Amino acid sequence: MNPAAIKQYMFGTNVVSDWRQGSPIVWKGEWQGQSYEDKGVILEIEPGRYLTYSHFSSLSGLPDHPDNYHRVSVELSDEGSQTHVYLSQDNNPDEQARKHSEKNWALMLAALKRFVEESA
Repeated sequence: MNPAAIKQYMFGTNVVSDWRQGSPIVWKGEWQGQSYEDKGVILEIEPGRYLTYSHFSSLSGLPDHPDNYHRVSVELSDEGSQTHVYLSQDNNPDEQARKHSEKNWALMLAALKRFVEESA
């Protein structure tokens, strides 16, 4: 929930939100040479435990319509000296989109792991 930290592990994105349920969340940046401004709404939040938000990507090529929004959930779980991150995203329009999202999330999660380990 720290925009400067998020920028370090999430592809250099600038995220803006007040991090309260029902509030907007916006991601701005450049991906593969193309500017983007993604948006959504925080649906559920408990700092340090979970975050669920809607997400629409301006790079999707789809119209900005509720049917084209994803629901992304991130949950943290302490297990001994480790923290596990569980992430899910729904509403991928097809298998190719699902695989693309899966690849991007894997890259982001690997960057998050490096960021946390280097910050410890």
